[in-house]
Amino acid sequence: MKVPVFPLNSVVLPGGRVPLQLFEPRYLDMLTRCLKEDQGFVITLLQNGSEAGRVASFQETGTYVRIIDFQQLDNGLLGITVEGDAKVYITQSWQQDDGLNMGEVEFLPVEQRAEIPAVFHELPSVVRALFRHPVIDELGMTVDYEDARDVGWRLTELLPLDKLEKQQLLEMQDPVARLSRLQELLEALEEG
Repeated sequence: MKVPVFPLNSVVLPGGRVPLQLFEPRYLDMLTRCLKEDQGFVITLLQNGSEAGRVASFQETGTYVRIIDFQQLDNGLLGITVEGDAKVYITQSWQQDDGLNMGEVEFLPVEQRAEIPAVFHELPSVVRALFRHPVIDELGMTVDYEDARDVGWRLTELLPLDKLEKQQLLEMQDPVARLSRLQELLEALEEG
């Protein structure tokens, strides 16, 4: 499947929502095409370069997202909200003449729902606390607090972690192993 690739300085996972501001012609054209063809695009973590730069390298694992809302912002830019749909692997990438990155992608296996082991019983409470923040609440995300996938995905996106750590958590396919790593990272954050 050939799709546009949007390198960002952040990570999104399935079910996660991210507001974006578009102003570059290449991304406005991408938006028009995606809406017309009812297609999404891939958000992947930027390795080198800048989000607005013409030359960028990016991670090969990302998330296929769909546009769920768009509006003209007060600053004159176009604002969109995307929601993560599925994790993908970019098998090949290239840049079009207009600077838009494109990729050939394969969808990764869907992680299976998993119960949260008792040892991680505090993690859903952390997600609940994060969801009380007005900016997070405004995104209108839902979470199954009994599913290790959902809890791990939301913690990965919302905790103040290093972006490469977030990428490693994205790439994990075992929801319980992800919770274990998140527990370690939370304990390190608490210790300062």
